[in-house]
Amino acid sequence: MQESKLPLSFYQSNDTLALAEKLLGCELVHESPEGITSGIIVETEAYLRDDPACHAFNRRTPRTEPMYGEPGTIYVYLIYGMYQCFNIVSNVVGVGEAVLIRALQPTAGLDLMQLRRQVVPKTPVLPAKPQKEFAVKELCRGPGKLVKAMGIDRTLHNNLTLTDGPIYLTAPAVADFEVTVTTRIGINVGATLPYRFFIKNNPFVSKG
Repeated sequence: MQESKLPLSFYQSNDTLALAEKLLGCELVHESPEGITSGIIVETEAYLRDDPACHAFNRRTPRTEPMYGEPGTIYVYLIYGMYQCFNIVSNVVGVGEAVLIRALQPTAGLDLMQLRRQVVPKTPVLPAKPQKEFAVKELCRGPGKLVKAMGIDRTLHNNLTLTDGPIYLTAPAVADFEVTVTTRIGINVGATLPYRFFIKNNPFVSKG
């Protein structure tokens, strides 16, 4: 898969809204010590610097520092003290913008994804076998679920780049689809902005 990894120029040549749409159909890959997992990106949300829902809207902080890196930098943050969210930095160095990956259509390593979804918080040990079987469409259907299934961790992957590390994107695996644009999910500010993009009628898109 490394041979089809998207280059830095892909992230540099698109503004945040354009990138959020062009990421649809691309494949997110994680080559971890446990094995390879991957999925097609089917849903994204854009967060811009003048957007009150963006973490960089108010001020620059140690938590948001990765957002100010070069395009293609990974920004992973924690919400509700337990769920992690995976974002791709999307503007020039010094401008805090990013695209949240909301849902994936799993393509490889589904057994490993099943095991990772069983892991109990604060006990990060993979079980020998799944205690319960998740429906395939539920494995990566939502930002917290996909991060867990893909084995992404902010303590390991935050501030890495997608061009030089174990997590990367490959060129679109699917292209013949229609894009739906709506408002974003689960936010109280900037709620009317049409910054959510997803593949129309794809069953792996999160519930919104």
